Amino acid sequence: MSASEQKKMGTGMYVLAWLVFGGLLAFYFQDLLEEQHNPNQQTSTSYAEDGFREVSLQRNKYGHYVTNGKINGHEVVFMLDTGATGVAIPAAVAARLNIKRGQRYMTQTANGTAPAYAARLDTVSVGDIELTNIAAGISPGLQSEQILLGMSFLKHIEFTQRGDTLILRQYLP
Repeated sequence: MSASEQKKMGTGMYVLAWLVFGGLLAFYFQDLLEEQHNPNQQTSTSYAEDGFREVSLQRNKYGHYVTNGKINGHEVVFMLDTGATGVAIPAAVAARLNIKRGQRYMTQTANGTAPAYAARLDTVSVGDIELTNIAAGISPGLQSEQILLGMSFLKHIEFTQRGDTLILRQYLP
């Protein structure tokens, strides 16, 4: 192998090493950014002897409570929204989850009036807190992957905010 070929190979290895290093940095920072956006990717449920289950959520750096959960057994990301009447599901997410559109209706949002479609969810869960037969709306105007977890779910549980922690509590029958 000539000196010129060795130099080209060395340069190629140097470039490849920097590309791998850059990819690893991007991977690391993507996880870090996701953790800042959703600090509740792994939720744990505590159980009390007097008959309730409890999930504690940490507020994200933007002041919202975002958490992983499930709809009809499928993993989703929720943003808790006490100002939302129901569970608002972006149309693309509803299609992916195979949630059927019901009757069209108009809903009042922060951006004005928008169309939505009625839906019923068999199960909605955050940690081990699970509710059944929850009213929802499929919202074509929502362009996010996040589902707004509104009062059609939250009214069935107790929730308390203390500092940067939101505690969800479900009393068991």
